[in-house]
Amino acid sequence: MIAKEPVPGRVKTRLTPPFTPDQAAALARAALTDTLAAAATARGAARRVIVLDGDPGPWLPPGFEVIAQRGDGLEERLAAAFEDVGDPAFLVGMDTPQVTPALLDRGLRAVAHGGTAFGAALDGGWWCIGLQPGSERVFDGVPMSCDNTGEVQLAHMRAMGMEPAILRPLLDVDTYEDALAVAALAPQSRFAATLADAAIEQEIAA
Repeated sequence: MIAKEPVPGRVKTRLTPPFTPDQAAALARAALTDTLAAAATARGAARRVIVLDGDPGPWLPPGFEVIAQRGDGLEERLAAAFEDVGDPAFLVGMDTPQVTPALLDRGLRAVAHGGTAFGAALDGGWWCIGLQPGSERVFDGVPMSCDNTGEVQLAHMRAMGMEPAILRPLLDVDTYEDALAVAALAPQSRFAATLADAAIEQEIAA
């Protein structure tokens, strides 16, 4: 998993407004907690690693290794994450708290059997990618945080001879509308509860 420490002003800035930086950070922490919980119960993981920008906190459950992110841009940080883990790896971010252990297991199985995996995000990016060691160049030249990031990333994988297992698309939480939609998909999640609390505080719909 690749993630940022949920510090106010550094995470989920597109949620401010309607929320305060503290509320946005609480939503980021909730999304991170939900995703970590899914990863913790995914049966196909031999190791559980969080590649972190920042410091671990009480939100980090037992059983996860922590590796510091390195590199200047996201492209470099993604490549470094796979290089530093070293093993075949299946990577997710912290923006899809609706992800389930069963969905993670599908990607983990593909990687464990020597393959790759890819899941597009509905905003044009991607929410997961699974690679074998030595594949870090797959991120070279991919425009990050663009409407066509996922399309270009998948094309790069195929151009390098990969035929990834395709996981179903998921919605990333970037905007308030995204947050509402994801909370509706996972109404029992910590993210949904945190969103409801923040909405009450701000007197807006959730």
